[in-house]
Amino acid sequence: MKLIIDINESYDETKVTVECKEIDPSIRKILDALEEKKQDLVIGDRADRQHLLKPIDIEYFYTEKEIVHAAHKDGPYKLKEKLYELQDALPSDQFIRISKSVLANVYKISHFEPSFHGTLVVHFHSGSKEYASRHYVKEIKNTLKMNRRKEK
Repeated sequence: MKLIIDINESYDETKVTVECKEIDPSIRKILDALEEKKQDLVIGDRADRQHLLKPIDIEYFYTEKEIVHAAHKDGPYKLKEKLYELQDALPSDQFIRISKSVLANVYKISHFEPSFHGTLVVHFHSGSKEYASRHYVKEIKNTLKMNRRKEK
């Protein structure tokens, strides 16, 4: 990867151009940094109280009956955000979509297990598990660099 920086007082604004063959995890990380994708806290509701949660402590976010929950070591919390809003706000190198209803923290994943029809069972350090739908398996492998063979 080449990096070219051109500093000139005559420029009115900063312009960033990324030239790449495809958007891989390293490029995605650069784009996230440029877009300042960093959400330090998430507000979760439980027992009529609002709790401040650090995203790094959350195993995964999931939707159940149209309500988004955070799976946390202290138990589930209800959130007001939609899953796609969390996906846009959180770093894409840390949180990946594994199904239509689950956004997982890659640092809390213990291991994967192949399942039927090309799906994966995603096991978390806490012992809980979620299923990665076939639609997201390739993206998961690319994000985690599991797909080591070169495609022809």
